[in-house]
Amino acid sequence: QVPLVESGGGLVQAGGSLRLSCVDYKRNFTIWPMGWFRQAPGKEREFVARITKDSGRINYSDSVKGRFTISRDNAQGAIYLEMNSLKAEDTAVYYCNVGLTGVDKPGPFWGQGTQVTVTT
Repeated sequence: QVPLVESGGGLVQAGGSLRLSCVDYKRNFTIWPMGWFRQAPGKEREFVARITKDSGRINYSDSVKGRFTISRDNAQGAIYLEMNSLKAEDTAVYYCNVGLTGVDKPGPFWGQGTQVTVTT
């Protein structure tokens, strides 16, 4: 079992903010690219953001660019997703992922997911 633990999800009004965290408690993945994906009800899981091991390269989906910020702290074994100006269409289960290939192809390791619900 991969020890990736997400937190920070919740219920927020449109226009509000949330900060998601994903912690790799065993520090297994500090040299790997990590990222976030999300899955809304009835939809396929989609790429949200990616960050390389040294934070040197960061990518976002067009739908969140300018509103979301991904960051990582390798000393803590953690990545974060700061989400601002949230919209109803951001409602989804958000998953931490490790080992992304290319820009937006998921790697083999997933967290358990954290629910984000944006109300209007």
